[in-house]
Amino acid sequence: MRDMIARMGIFGELLTFLWKRKLYWLLPMIVMLGVVAFLIILASNPVTAPLLYPVF
Repeated sequence: MRDMIARMGIFGELLTFLWKRKLYWLLPMIVMLGVVAFLIILASNPVTAPLLYPVF
């Protein structure tokens, strides 16, 4: 398990920090931030942008 977290880099360190500090309530916010970032990156592509405009 530690090897997998070590390979995840900064994200793994963030998860370890949140787990040790018992800040479980931050995980949904981080996941939603990742989803929004993924949608923004996907919307910057001219091919997929028209398909994502109705989402926003």
